Amino acid sequence: MNRLKIAIIFGGCSEEHSVSVKSAQEVAKNLDLEKYEPYYIGITQNGVWKLCHFPEANWENSCCLPAMLAPDSGVHGLIVLEQGKYKMIPLDMVFPVLHGKFGEDGAIQGLLELSCIPYVGCDIQSSALSMDKSLAYIVAGNARIATPNFWTFTENEDMDPDRFIYPVFVKPARSGSSFGVTKVCREEELLSAVEIARQYDSKVLIEEAVVGSEVGCAIFGDDPDLTAGEVDQISLSHGFFRIHQESEPENGSENSTIIVPADISTEMRLHIQETAKAIYRALGCRGLARVDMFLKEDGEVILNEVNTLPGMTSYSRFPRMMAAAGLTFAEVIDRIVALTLEGKRR
Repeated sequence: MNRLKIAIIFGGCSEEHSVSVKSAQEVAKNLDLEKYEPYYIGITQNGVWKLCHFPEANWENSCCLPAMLAPDSGVHGLIVLEQGKYKMIPLDMVFPVLHGKFGEDGAIQGLLELSCIPYVGCDIQSSALSMDKSLAYIVAGNARIATPNFWTFTENEDMDPDRFIYPVFVKPARSGSSFGVTKVCREEELLSAVEIARQYDSKVLIEEAVVGSEVGCAIFGDDPDLTAGEVDQISLSHGFFRIHQESEPENGSENSTIIVPADISTEMRLHIQETAKAIYRALGCRGLARVDMFLKEDGEVILNEVNTLPGMTSYSRFPRMMAAAGLTFAEVIDRIVALTLEGKRR
């Protein structure tokens, strides 16, 4: 049987570079090598593309070859420089295991569209829309999905700290994970929090602090055939959830515990899953995503954010939610690949 040639792209220039490497390692461990012939393409933090043997922790220092995806749709594959000569490797599809900027914002998706190579995950539009939290809120709100009250400020725009009711969260509008996020409890803390957020994005989002627990739901599939993983719930001792910024996330979080399945009623679990699907559809997502929400004490479910290429590490929420729903990570990969190829045929 001919194996599918799949390029796994990882690393990247975003603040989530190291998480992406760990995600790629987990994908690599769960690939069925009887079905797939993987090519591991690492992108350094400086934007250099390299073909390597495996996404190990020190992959940049291993025996790598300069490589790039050809934007020419006639090439339909990978161009590799070896011993002073270029060779072309045809690809059946690409699995971009990239988080944050240039991975979830439509950038890599644009290159893949130009290349006419099928790829796992959301398209340009849904990636860009989901990455910008303020735009995602607007679209979701128009679909009658509850969102926090929010305000946006561009780079040169002034703000009046007196206009907000505290606490609020200050975030980069278009950044991954919890990088640059600050909970502000007093107005004298606001401007410094804005400066922190502007280190990651010129567009800053200020949103009301929602009182409730954080819940999430993994989704994969293409509308109307969507599969939801188990709902998880974040139990916090203090602060807010930011596991990817911790020094040893594999050993758990300093301030939080992830409960999966969530400690909620069956009716509420189904409601959260259906809300996650509605958000996924409203934003035009395809392939896979993790939808993060808030659950208030009165049962209202409010959108937090959508991760169009969620973490795939050993401690990440997406594979754990799918495992709780009875799907191993290897099975999830197989289904996502099948969906991608089915989309190509359509």
